[in-house]
Amino acid sequence: MIGKNLEKIFSLRGKVIVLTGATGGIGSVLAKGLASVGADMALCGTSMEKLLLLEEEIIDCDVKVKKFVLDIADMESVKDCVSSIKEEYGRIDVLINCAGINKREGFLDVEEDTYDKIMDVNLKGLFFFSQEVIKIMIKAKKGNIINMASHNSVGMLGGCSVYGASKSALLGITRSMAVEMAQYGIRANAIAPGHILTPLTTVTWEHPERSEFLKQRTAMGRPGMPEELLGLTIMLASDASSFMSGMVYHVDGGYLAGGSPWPYDTKY
Repeated sequence: MIGKNLEKIFSLRGKVIVLTGATGGIGSVLAKGLASVGADMALCGTSMEKLLLLEEEIIDCDVKVKKFVLDIADMESVKDCVSSIKEEYGRIDVLINCAGINKREGFLDVEEDTYDKIMDVNLKGLFFFSQEVIKIMIKAKKGNIINMASHNSVGMLGGCSVYGASKSALLGITRSMAVEMAQYGIRANAIAPGHILTPLTTVTWEHPERSEFLKQRTAMGRPGMPEELLGLTIMLASDASSFMSGMVYHVDGGYLAGGSPWPYDTKY
């Protein structure tokens, strides 16, 4: 009975979920996790080779999985990708915008080319990819968008000026989507991961000073794992969150709460 009730509330069975950045450290975990609980997946990434490897890991989930090469910074690629997904599935129930890039440089070190690359992927590409998907959702009079934000949407670390700007703006886009698209039965939310351990962040967590800095400021004293984003993602993708829209949800191990406490008196 418990299992049936949980499935009824959180089921993704039969939902078509589009995932950008599907082969990334976070995206690949979400792809496998969402498929494992019944979602039909449209996996979008820059490399067909990587998409094929990812497909092999989820091929036993008894769901439909299709792969789409996407350069989200290229507007023709964006339109072609969404059109192909529409042709393959006929509809899109959930869009998860997980594609993103970063280059850690000081504010004064950033060149125009770097600025444009980060903004084109993290903001412009996301905006127009979402726009194409929303056009399909409007015809169905329902839809659900989940944007992958960041701790840098609200807090900042040195060397993340452009990335932080793009992720801060993403929250504004999320709210705009929620307000403008509610009339069409479409809702939008954002997930803001804290400091997650992925292949791209391993260099940070292995750095003696930076890792200590992050651990001291994270109440749980450790990095998060990509798998720890899956539960919230499933909830937001499911009908369990049907009255939730326009919000950002932080998964950060207590970083925003204040990190490790200073010494205090206690009998324990």
